[in-house]
Amino acid sequence: MLASLGCGNPTALADLHAGEVVLDLGSGGGIDVLLSARRVGPSGKAYGLDMTEEMLSLARENQRAAGITNVEFLEGDIERIPLPDATVDVIISNCVINLSADKGKVLAEAFRVLKPGGRFAVSDVVVRGEIPAAVRRSMELWVGCVAGALEEKEFEALLAQHGFAGISIEPTRIYEFDAARVLLSGAGGGGGGGGGLDTEVLTREVGGRVMGAFVRAHKPVA
Repeated sequence: MLASLGCGNPTALADLHAGEVVLDLGSGGGIDVLLSARRVGPSGKAYGLDMTEEMLSLARENQRAAGITNVEFLEGDIERIPLPDATVDVIISNCVINLSADKGKVLAEAFRVLKPGGRFAVSDVVVRGEIPAAVRRSMELWVGCVAGALEEKEFEALLAQHGFAGISIEPTRIYEFDAARVLLSGAGGGGGGGGGLDTEVLTREVGGRVMGAFVRAHKPVA
């Protein structure tokens, strides 16, 4: 369970092939890295990048337990990926990019390390339309992947701005009224407690606008 927190299943959607090099941004306990390593086989490789020693230790222990050798876990920030230019075939991520304070830098770095023709295939939380400013200001919801989520048109524009093509955002789960109440409950329950958020009012405004999504794009060959 410690290795599998996220908002989607990028390894199931990324269409990985034998011999490819995969990079997981914000790899946590390493489950998506290990699954990717099995799919690309011994002729391929899977990198995991995480900023915390605790998660890297957990990931390496999981790697040892799984007996998988074509894996390397790297310490660093997703805004400064510690890999050379054009070394990765596929970038995956599971509910991490929304947590970055500089998403443009993350996408620029992703574009840099991808090989020409390389694929960007991430699961993330995306907003459809506007959500209340109170949600954006809430650090509890930032940690919960809502407050920092990009609006889908903004996400598409930012990917294009940094050179990506073939951009698509496919909803995998849309949080409706009841699901939005669960999402917002951690930011201070109904009546405006704990940070001043009136959960019932915000639920009505947020329901249907927050979604788990699979974001695809690629780096042009030329």
